[in-house]
Amino acid sequence: MALEKITTLTGQAINVPGNDIDTDRIIPARFLKCVTFDGLGEYLFYDVRKDADGNNKPHPLNEERFKSATILLSGANFGCGSSREHAPQAIQKYGFRGIVAESFAEIFFGNCTTLGIPCACASREDIAKIAAAVEVDPTIEVTIDVDRQEVRFGNDSVTVEIRGSARDALLNGRWDAIAELHEGVSQVQEVAGRLAYMSA
Repeated sequence: MALEKITTLTGQAINVPGNDIDTDRIIPARFLKCVTFDGLGEYLFYDVRKDADGNNKPHPLNEERFKSATILLSGANFGCGSSREHAPQAIQKYGFRGIVAESFAEIFFGNCTTLGIPCACASREDIAKIAAAVEVDPTIEVTIDVDRQEVRFGNDSVTVEIRGSARDALLNGRWDAIAELHEGVSQVQEVAGRLAYMSA
């Protein structure tokens, strides 16, 4: 069964501002001791959302008006630091389906793409415009258009950039390399059956 072709993504958005938000802030290291990624969403941005007793601190993710957000807005070099796959997993398990930021750390970007999470780069000014619209109306629909490389919100839109290889993978349902390998098992077995050294 082919992977989903991700051409557009529409939802409500939330702005978590800041540059150089690293993977340890996204998911603190003490929460990495898990067998599966299930449940990691609970710990997204934990140390900046919660105090030592687990009570909420002021943070956009703790605001009721943003509880339905599925698109994350942020600043430059988002996802820098360690290469932990748990960071994009926590973002996805929390319920986010797309990210718009000024730029992304390389490995984080790749890990997001493998999960089918579009990472769109926009200028600081354009992100501020989207964030301002969301602040006025948190229920405003925001659309990441992977195909047209733009973000639409209300009656406005901004141009974004999605790296060519990732954009191609998302648009053509080839964003998960492992799933592709699983889909091609019968072809692998067929080729292996024709190779003399595989049956020796």
